[in-house]
Amino acid sequence: MKPRIVVKLGTGVLSRPAGKSLDAAQFKRIASECAVLRKEYDCILVSSAAIAAGVRVMGLAGRPDDLPGKQACAAAGQPELMRLYAASFRKHGVNVAQLLLTHGDIDSMSQRQNARNTIDRLLVNGIVPVINENDSVAVEELRFGDNDRLSAEVARLVCSARLLILTSVDGLQDATGHRIPSVSRMDDAFHLVRPEKGAESVGGMQTKLEAIRIACEAGISSHILDGRKSEQMKMALSGGDVGTVFTVTRRGRQK
Repeated sequence: MKPRIVVKLGTGVLSRPAGKSLDAAQFKRIASECAVLRKEYDCILVSSAAIAAGVRVMGLAGRPDDLPGKQACAAAGQPELMRLYAASFRKHGVNVAQLLLTHGDIDSMSQRQNARNTIDRLLVNGIVPVINENDSVAVEELRFGDNDRLSAEVARLVCSARLLILTSVDGLQDATGHRIPSVSRMDDAFHLVRPEKGAESVGGMQTKLEAIRIACEAGISSHILDGRKSEQMKMALSGGDVGTVFTVTRRGRQK
C-alpha cells in the first residue's frame, strides 16, 4: 500500500484575486502535479473555495458577510468546484469523488469510521477524494476554520504520512518577513503569527498552526507551502528547501 498524503488547498490558491471566481489554470496545474505524485502516494485533497465559486454562480458583487449568504454561496459553488476538479484530473485519466464533512462527522466514532471506510475504498479504486466542510449546513460555532483543522483531522483519520497546507504565502515568516525553513517547537511558531490574513480566508496562519499541531502530535510531518508556485509539493516531499516544514511531535518539545 502506498503512503498517503493530505493536501489542503486554500481559497487564495484556487481563486482569482478578490476571490470572486475560481482560477481554472490553478486546478489544471494542481491536478497535473498530483497525477505525478500518485505514482508514489495516495493523494487526498481537502479543498476550500466553494464560497468563492458561488459568488460568481449567484451573480454577486462580492463574498457575503452573513451566514445564510455564505451557506447559499457554498451550496451554489460546490458543483462548480467539483466540475473543475473532475475536468482537470480527467485529463490525466484520474477520477475524483466528493466528500462533504461536518464537525459531527469527525466527532462521532461511527461516522468517523464510515468516512474512513469511504476514503479507503475510493483510494483502492484509484479515485482521488476531494473533501470540503459541508458549509451549506455547518453551524458557525463548529466551523473547522477555512478547512485547516479539517485537513489535520483527515490526516489523522487516514494515517497520512504528510500534511501539505497550500496557501498564498511562502511558509511561516519571521518578524522581518523572511521565510522560516523549519520549525521544531510549536510554541516558537505561534509567537510569530501576524494578525493579517487573506481577504478570502476564514482562518489565517493561526488556524494553520493549530491544525499542524494536531497533525504533528499524531506523528504526521507537516508543511506550509506557497500554492501559487509550481512543484512545491514534489520538492517538499523530496526534502527540498521550500515553504516551512514542521517536525514537532509534542507542544513545545523537540522531536
